[in-house]
Amino acid sequence: MKFLKSILLFTAIIPVFWFIGCVPSKPTEELEILSSERLINKLEVNRRRIKSFEGNGTIIVKNSQMNNSASFRIVLQKPDSIYLTIYGPFGIELAQSLVTKDNFVFYDALQNTAYEGKVEENVLRNIFKIDLSFNELIDAFIGSVNLTENLYKQPSSYEVVYDKYLITYKDSLSDKTSEYKVDVRELGITEYSLRKGSNEILIQGKYSDFGLIEGVAVPYKIELQNPRENQFVSVEYKSMSANKKNIFVDFKIPEDATIIKW
Repeated sequence: MKFLKSILLFTAIIPVFWFIGCVPSKPTEELEILSSERLINKLEVNRRRIKSFEGNGTIIVKNSQMNNSASFRIVLQKPDSIYLTIYGPFGIELAQSLVTKDNFVFYDALQNTAYEGKVEENVLRNIFKIDLSFNELIDAFIGSVNLTENLYKQPSSYEVVYDKYLITYKDSLSDKTSEYKVDVRELGITEYSLRKGSNEILIQGKYSDFGLIEGVAVPYKIELQNPRENQFVSVEYKSMSANKKNIFVDFKIPEDATIIKW
């Protein structure tokens, strides 16, 4: 289908130079070991502190159909929208996409064709190449995890190993287990996994090269994997900013573009 073919524009390969941000470590004497309740509360407060986000970098997509990379710009406005632009060689715009909780617009610049429709599970999967909900995608691009449901729960296990908090929640009803590794110094989640049963990994995330934005540790490098669907997405930011008053989104479909309702 033309729409699915257009999505493949995301696979344009371009060379990029990656910038690695880092968080300065706090002196050891300033460290405070938190209880599980305080840790989860602080992580959730930090997640909610980022109201809007803009980043530029490289995205790598690997699955059974492709193994490619492209440069991109993303603008997130919580809780309403995700705007994504994909670029080819020499900064040529290949595609733009604006996704809200209810609707999407995908513009294929080379074909001068725009696709519009309601947001459904397969649409998000085709655009972003991994099985995540709209809200999960917003958190994923910022390198955060929604911990709201764990705010008033006691973890199944909780310990501090060297420089990491290790915290686990098991849900006997769904037979799912969530595990988190959190940097003790800057309170950034460095690893996250969601398992079903004892062995099946549903989602696995790795976060590294943290930078401080609005006092929050935000990773410059994000890796998400869905082993069951053979999906892998890596995001490496060259630059990022948060909570800007005037985030600029220049998304106008040309008047002569073909509009296809999806």
